[in-house]
Amino acid sequence: MKVRSSLRSLKNRANSVVVRRHGKILVVNKADPRQKARQG
Repeated sequence: MKVRSSLRSLKNRANSVVVRRHGKILVVNKADPRQKARQG
């Protein structure tokens, strides 16, 4: 999982879902798991 300051470019990809868990914003992509990231 990457840690990034901005998730905008990742959330625009196909099959991306923006999820909020434990106060952190995550982007999860089941089709391409390498695109998994957390903000902050």
